[in-house]
Amino acid sequence: MAEAREGQTTANTQWLAHSAEPREVEIPTGWKYKSLKLGPIAFPWYASPESQLILVSFVCFLCPGMFNALNGLGGAGQLSKNVHASDASNCALYATFAVVGFFAGTVTNALGIRFALSFGGLGYCVYVGSYLCFNHTGNFGYIVFAGFLLGCCAGILWSAQGAIMMSYPPEKFKGRFIAWFWIIFNLGAVLGSVIELGLNIHEEGDATVSNGTYIGFMVLTFLGACLSWTLVDAKHVVRRDGSRIILMKHPTWKTEIIGLWETLWSDPYIILLFPMFFASNWFYTYQFNDVNLVQFSTRTRALNSTLYWLAQMFGALVFGFALDFPNIRRTTRAKAAWVVMFVLTFAIWGGGYAFQSKYTRKDTDPEDHAVYDWTSDGYVGPMFLYIFYGFYDAAWQTCVYWFMGAITNNSRKLANFAGFYKGIQSAGAAIIWRLDGLKSPYMSLFASCWVLLAGSLVIALPVMILKIKDTVPIEEDLKFTDETIEDVLGHKFIYNPPGQEKV
Repeated sequence: MAEAREGQTTANTQWLAHSAEPREVEIPTGWKYKSLKLGPIAFPWYASPESQLILVSFVCFLCPGMFNALNGLGGAGQLSKNVHASDASNCALYATFAVVGFFAGTVTNALGIRFALSFGGLGYCVYVGSYLCFNHTGNFGYIVFAGFLLGCCAGILWSAQGAIMMSYPPEKFKGRFIAWFWIIFNLGAVLGSVIELGLNIHEEGDATVSNGTYIGFMVLTFLGACLSWTLVDAKHVVRRDGSRIILMKHPTWKTEIIGLWETLWSDPYIILLFPMFFASNWFYTYQFNDVNLVQFSTRTRALNSTLYWLAQMFGALVFGFALDFPNIRRTTRAKAAWVVMFVLTFAIWGGGYAFQSKYTRKDTDPEDHAVYDWTSDGYVGPMFLYIFYGFYDAAWQTCVYWFMGAITNNSRKLANFAGFYKGIQSAGAAIIWRLDGLKSPYMSLFASCWVLLAGSLVIALPVMILKIKDTVPIEEDLKFTDETIEDVLGHKFIYNPPGQEKV
């Protein structure tokens, strides 16, 4: 090694597979790199991937988490006969998200993580406020504008989140990082649903949620936007083994836009995952509006929503840690995950078909349409179906993120992957929100969910078989960036690929 600074040193185990011999690397000095110790427990330092992931998880806990809790009721808490505003707002949201999300990796790389997350959080606050305004004024134009604005904001926020979640952890911990994020993030939706349940517990029929629900969510989403400024820049994040995040140096708009297309050019196989991206939010509209909203009372919708997001936390925990199981090769885990998802798709959605075949849109139109309350006979079966829907969603999202993270460790490329993911995902969501607004038959919407999920798994299978490796060589990660190995480790040394003479 040519240079060394004062500070802790540790063996860089992540690099042993890429270097001729183990090398000593250093942990920088300063408060951001000091671990907090409480007795025998040592917490990770502030500028560690673990701490940064927890912070970004709580940003999403407070922003998208509250959004999910609100929309999980169906109609964003509005009456079941008055969902046109929610349909129009969410159609505008996801149509905008689809465009912004495609370029969101570029914007995130250029503007930085903190600004991207803060900007995104403010959009959620405005969105929630538009429903409070709609309750009092019926201002349809404002609620559609709020959806459009959130589409711009959310595209940036989710790209920043995806880059952190997929590129900060070491390869062997990517699954559990995704699980930790998904658990904390969905805890926000659980909390929001519990708040809704408490505020509407006496509403046995169909009613709009209270103003207090919307006001509380506005406060929480604003706090989430503020929390994003507590993160540190990615260049300061140091892993336990001393390695740093692979980032481009001093990005410009020109280089980042070129990098977006380089990602498609260098990794064209990512297109095979696009159908999975497209399907990943398609089923929300059906589950929230066409199952929970039309078939259950207001308080039971809140209970269902709570159970749905709790099941998401459990699903993320199971799949996140299973995907990191150390005694099985990563290539084997990828194929096993594909098989499990294929089986779950037919098992859970097969149960959904049995439930959906019992009613049509025409059956739910009359004002005196009977809805399930938690005191109703026959409620338990639909409740468990809704729980399994939540578990399946977490499993799907966790697997998609893990598949992308297993392809590369390069955060520039992963930010673009996340942008593609959220953009294509949102294009699908915009379409089905519009189809629901046009009152397409429930069975048609259900069938589209099932076919898309099963078909996209088949299309993605070659990626599982051919592109996911047990480890990604560092040379491949750096191939399409202007970084050097020195930049990644944070100090200078001479790199000797295996089999070559030392310099």
